[in-house]
Amino acid sequence: MVDVYSYGIMLVETFTKKKPTYDMFVEEFTMRKWGFESFPDAIIMQIVDVDLMNAVQENIGAKESCFRSIMGLALECTVHWPNERLNMKDVLTRLEKIKTEFCKA
Repeated sequence: MVDVYSYGIMLVETFTKKKPTYDMFVEEFTMRKWGFESFPDAIIMQIVDVDLMNAVQENIGAKESCFRSIMGLALECTVHWPNERLNMKDVLTRLEKIKTEFCKA
């Protein structure tokens, strides 16, 4: 079985440029909790790596929707109970849909 939880954390790491061992994540305040508290409000864009936002000056609205969808997917991968998490086949399907919807070249 694929470790969907770790994949979700890796997605958060990739798009926020932070690691679960970052100084701000102590005791009960985890990377997942940080992402969850930022989602789906507008502040989700405040946790996305600034370098990613600066690199995509055009189509900001679509990029924000893309990032929001990816962060939502990451949170679904990291739900507390393993039997409530997505399976990797569903994760791949969702990523393909996100790519098709928001990340048109």
